[in-house]
Amino acid sequence: MSDWPVGLSTGCFWQTSIFDCLEEIRNSGFHRIEICSWPQHLDYHDTALVRRASRLIDDLGLEAYSFHGPFSDRIDITSPEPSARDFALKELMQAAEAAALLRVRYFVVHPGPESSSLAEHERFWRLENAVHLLNTTYTHCRRLGIGLVLENMLPHLFAGGTRDLLWILGALNTTEAGVCLDTGHAYLGEDLRAVVHKLSGHLWMVHASDNNGQRDDHLPPGEGKINWAALLDQLWELHFSGAIMIEIAGLADHKTTLDAARRGRRHLRDLAHRLRLPL
Repeated sequence: MSDWPVGLSTGCFWQTSIFDCLEEIRNSGFHRIEICSWPQHLDYHDTALVRRASRLIDDLGLEAYSFHGPFSDRIDITSPEPSARDFALKELMQAAEAAALLRVRYFVVHPGPESSSLAEHERFWRLENAVHLLNTTYTHCRRLGIGLVLENMLPHLFAGGTRDLLWILGALNTTEAGVCLDTGHAYLGEDLRAVVHKLSGHLWMVHASDNNGQRDDHLPPGEGKINWAALLDQLWELHFSGAIMIEIAGLADHKTTLDAARRGRRHLRDLAHRLRLPL
């Protein structure tokens, strides 16, 4: 098993152009990044802009490890309305093409809408709608040479439970889609250890953030209530071999945010050193 790389999601700078933060990220000691798809940060519809970002990433010696697909109230792969599903699919297809231009390994997708107001009786056919679109997304990703990774969602959202994510994975036409474990989401919704165990056969990468059990604070690891020593030990026992991407909230300024990210990375590495794990 190789060392677990610890990278940083550029989502902490989602309101800032990617061209105004990459060098600072590199200078802070992060060499692997997950790229945020928020249009203010990097408009994935603009091919020339994406190519320019890819060149800058190369010039700075960074690795674009993953690309977080778009998510908003308007992107609903489960919608009963064909026009809404068509729009969602079009956005995912275009974002996947941007991810391929950035030469990432993984395209991370939320497998449900950003809504908590959906009726329970709609649940099953909405799950089927999600599977239909995700099958198409997977085929597109495979053609582009990138992996499709589904993220566990917040517990109050549709498909926010582990049972729904596992159902979707089981219903896909492929066994070659993975899971990105969002530690903050999992900690808020269910027993974190149980979630990791249930998803272990599919686990390809981790979004690492902490919280205090009330809301998705996106704190650096070690500054909330998650037991990171237990989580790292469990990942080791399960032979996890992906990357851990720190996904924290943006703070007052870039320096403050990057200082927080470094604290989170240091906390994980200190724990791994004590546990004699490869981090």
